[in-house]
Amino acid sequence: MKSIKYLALLGIFFFCSFSAVHKYYVSITQIEYVKEKKSVQIISRIFIDDFEKLLRKRYDESITLDNGQDEKLIDSYIKKYLLTKIEISINGKEMIPEFIGKKYDDGIMHCYLELENVESISTFQIQNKVLFDIFDDQKNVIRTNINGKNKTVVLNAQNDKGLLNF
Repeated sequence: MKSIKYLALLGIFFFCSFSAVHKYYVSITQIEYVKEKKSVQIISRIFIDDFEKLLRKRYDESITLDNGQDEKLIDSYIKKYLLTKIEISINGKEMIPEFIGKKYDDGIMHCYLELENVESISTFQIQNKVLFDIFDDQKNVIRTNINGKNKTVVLNAQNDKGLLNF
């Protein structure tokens, strides 16, 4: 039953990505542990228009994403925002991800983060409050592939933290 809910959320996310205006507020964060590299690689997919609205409200009313201008400034805003809204603990130890960069693709912004020097993972806790401050009905889907196990958690403003055991 849970799988059907997650597939439905993914379907809504991708359906909405093809329309200029959407009424669903969903982000999808994919987290993968690459044991050989001792690295946790994170990709957050967020609607460009939603994130642009947030940046305009928080930092600069004239910001426009995906126009090739002010990329260093935009990256600094994205990094600052994401690192205050995404908190990760591995095996009970808080870790701060590094913002690698972003790319735009068909109305969606892909944000790349990484945690390095991760020897092993037995517990993984994530708090993801991205866009909760501007959209009351925002949902953040977290999909993980850690130690060969796939797990999914859906976070919202009332339940913004997930703890996964491996």
